[in-house]
Amino acid sequence: MSKLEQILILEPPVDLKFKGPFTDVVTTNLKLKNPSDRKVCFKVKTTAPRRYCVRPNSGMIEPGSFIIVSVMLQPFDYDPNEKSKHKFMVQTIFAPSHVTDMEAVWKDAKPDDLMDSKLRCIFELPSENDKVNDIESSKATPVLNASKQDGSSLPKPTSMSLDDTEMRKLMEECKRLQSDVMKLSDENRQLKDDGLRMRKVPRSDNMPTNTGGLMGRDNSSSSLPSLLVVLAAIFIGFFLGKFIL
Repeated sequence: MSKLEQILILEPPVDLKFKGPFTDVVTTNLKLKNPSDRKVCFKVKTTAPRRYCVRPNSGMIEPGSFIIVSVMLQPFDYDPNEKSKHKFMVQTIFAPSHVTDMEAVWKDAKPDDLMDSKLRCIFELPSENDKVNDIESSKATPVLNASKQDGSSLPKPTSMSLDDTEMRKLMEECKRLQSDVMKLSDENRQLKDDGLRMRKVPRSDNMPTNTGGLMGRDNSSSSLPSLLVVLAAIFIGFFLGKFIL
């Protein structure tokens, strides 16, 4: 067993694996275990500090205990040519008996006291089968939503049938009103024709009286169909407005 293994055990021992696609933060945990009977100080370094967020990136491990370090890869455009540039190193040293300043410990450490453990970064891209499964799952979700929407809209055919029935009633009522209006128009036209014929009859002594009576009757007859036409139009508009709303 080497001196490094006695001081610190790394799990995983060799690689840090990150699974893509790298459109979101990808986290890998690194377990640092201290099997010795002394406190151990550690520090995590990387060749691509802007790509990663390491928590914690340094600290102290008690004898016989361990600590979990989270290595978070930030979203980026993956370039296979750059994967060899991503490397990590865990640097360790036995802590002095009385530690007051961690920075001073690293600053005053001798090269022979420092122990380094290098880790590789492995990037795993999703396979074609994974992509197909992701696409199928994304398609299945809208289908399920569509089926739920269809189920929730089952009562709609009943409401539509009621609307059709009411529509037929309104159409029949409109046809009847239109027929009544046409009859009234014909009667009005007939009355006007009778009035014109009466005006052409030679005048007599009692002609003014009869003419006045005919004129009054003509006016009253003509005003009555006009009123009925207006009422019929209002009735039709009311029913059509009720159907549309």
